[in-house]
Amino acid sequence: MIKAFEIWMKHAPLRFQYVGNSRAVTDMDVKFVSKDHNDGTPFDGPGGFNAHAFLPPWGQIHFDDDETWLTGPSAANSGLDLYIVAAHEFGHALGLSHSNVPGSLMGAFYVYSPSLKLHSDDIAGIQHLYGKPSQKRRSAWWFLRKLPYRHFTLDQP
Repeated sequence: MIKAFEIWMKHAPLRFQYVGNSRAVTDMDVKFVSKDHNDGTPFDGPGGFNAHAFLPPWGQIHFDDDETWLTGPSAANSGLDLYIVAAHEFGHALGLSHSNVPGSLMGAFYVYSPSLKLHSDDIAGIQHLYGKPSQKRRSAWWFLRKLPYRHFTLDQP
């Protein structure tokens, strides 16, 4: 998951810090949940909706625990690439909406790609909200809590 945060950090003055179960002033709360999980947006089991995030200031990012989460080439044919979906959902939690630009990470539909990188439209969006990496911003830290790793496998190099 760190890779999914790092692609945003490369293009904006953002830093993420894991703080465990404690609360921070600005949170992103990442959870794997299933079906109705009390946020008004239940998951539907395998297939269909696989994740969602809420725009700031809520910072909730939820992944459907009933999906098959993978990373790397095995996700091309047999599941969802956790890093691609996570990077997309983190974009929402940072304040970005869906893009209609083909090839954009923030496009409305999941598309597997062997490399995780931002499109120029994604970069323009995050820099519009937070500035360029070289610019200093007031409160550019986001804090993370509860990052359970389960129901996905890592490809070995």
